[in-house]
Amino acid sequence: MNETVLPRLRTWDPNAAARSALQTSATAWVVPAIVGQWFFAYHVAAAFIGPAFAGRLAAWNKTLFVGLVPGDLVGNAALAAHLFIAFVITVGGTLQLIPQIRTHAPKFHHWNGRLYITSAYIASLAGLYMIWTRKTFGGILINDISVSLDAVLIMVFSTIAVRYAMARKIDVHRRWALRTFMVGSGVWFTRVIYGFLRMVPGDTPGSTDDMTGPTNIVIGFASYLLPLAVLEFYLVAKRSPNARAKFATAALVLVAAGVTSIGVYGTIQGWLRKH
Repeated sequence: MNETVLPRLRTWDPNAAARSALQTSATAWVVPAIVGQWFFAYHVAAAFIGPAFAGRLAAWNKTLFVGLVPGDLVGNAALAAHLFIAFVITVGGTLQLIPQIRTHAPKFHHWNGRLYITSAYIASLAGLYMIWTRKTFGGILINDISVSLDAVLIMVFSTIAVRYAMARKIDVHRRWALRTFMVGSGVWFTRVIYGFLRMVPGDTPGSTDDMTGPTNIVIGFASYLLPLAVLEFYLVAKRSPNARAKFATAALVLVAAGVTSIGVYGTIQGWLRKH
């Protein structure tokens, strides 16, 4: 009697599916984030670095709330350092997110990480100096506090990340490095949020051109605290044995990826019209 041998059906593993969903959602966010940040680097180069090398520093004042101020040597130097370093941070930070670079070019990853941390520190200090010596972002205290808190978080998180790297606790180091990246991308996230709002029909209530409206103030804090919160959900879910938590967080990250993609598209449209 001939017996028909049926292939064994593979059983569905909810834990494996949840891990895969969480990883897929992270990739779905990283891709538009890298594209958006590289366009941001292009914008910084086209709007600030290019004109500087061409001797057209006056062009900065057409873009910035407070640009070069006659007689303010220290403030102008801090502004220049902040803008030039923004390009380095934007490019270098995204390269740290690419796993293939970590795997196949570990020395580059390490040295690029050192450059990123050092640059973030300098940019934060320069930003703090400008915020408290110039009337930027409408010159109101709450906006100064928002930007200052971001700068402080960048320096604190990057310091912790370095300490864990030196202690060879790589998993913990990577978590703090990701936190540093999120708060260090606050300026970019601000543009993404406004880019997203530009794609929504109608005017944004509570938003003013001088950045002093209630919506502007909320965005000032949300630009780094909201991405940081999403990251924390992701990190907790990644370590959790609960498949439902992983699926729920994957859905949250996918929503963040969709919002980021729309915001990046809206932002790129605005930059391309300028350049």
